[in-house]
Amino acid sequence: MARRTPQLVLGLLIFGMGLGFVVLGAQGEGPWTVFHEGVSLHTPLTIGTVTILTGAVLVAGLVWAREPVGFGTLMNGVIVGLATDATLAIFDQPASLAGQVAMTLASPLLVALGSGLYLGVMLGPGPRDGVMTAMYRRGIPVWLSRLIIEAVPFIIGAILGGKVGWGTVYWLVVIGPAVNLAMKFFSWPVVPSRWIDVFNALGADRRGVGGRSLTA
Repeated sequence: MARRTPQLVLGLLIFGMGLGFVVLGAQGEGPWTVFHEGVSLHTPLTIGTVTILTGAVLVAGLVWAREPVGFGTLMNGVIVGLATDATLAIFDQPASLAGQVAMTLASPLLVALGSGLYLGVMLGPGPRDGVMTAMYRRGIPVWLSRLIIEAVPFIIGAILGGKVGWGTVYWLVVIGPAVNLAMKFFSWPVVPSRWIDVFNALGADRRGVGGRSLTA
């Protein structure tokens, strides 16, 4: 695991940076960021702190449901939340619309790169993907599982004032294919058996990610 941890941490840092960029772009955010920002607008919590606390609640739910929780699952919410807040502290929101658009366009690409890096080390999915997999294991189709875990926080976040716009649509269109592409480049040779359902639910078929075996 020691050899995989640097890739895991780098991926989560890039992931968090991507989330910070979409907030700074102010053109509309991904579903969960809409939720995190919406909650932060009504509490003294930062977006990153809401991310961490949400991840902790989801991990607790996975443990209660007796779903596998890996080192990567535990690190996901913490590092991503800290990296998001750091990005928002370091970078200023662009004054020009062009700069905001550039940040919005870059955001899901950074998140996809980060996802490919951290998922590729096979140390466990993020809490949200873990919940989707738990639903998948219980007979709920992947498309419906994904819809539920994206739509519910999005609706709540939008009601609370999270930013919704064309960037939200762009995010939803780009993120899936971009993550799948990134995983082909950064996945380790095999997937441990405890994570096979996760990668099947994420869209990797049983032949493996990038043609590699899904058994270990």
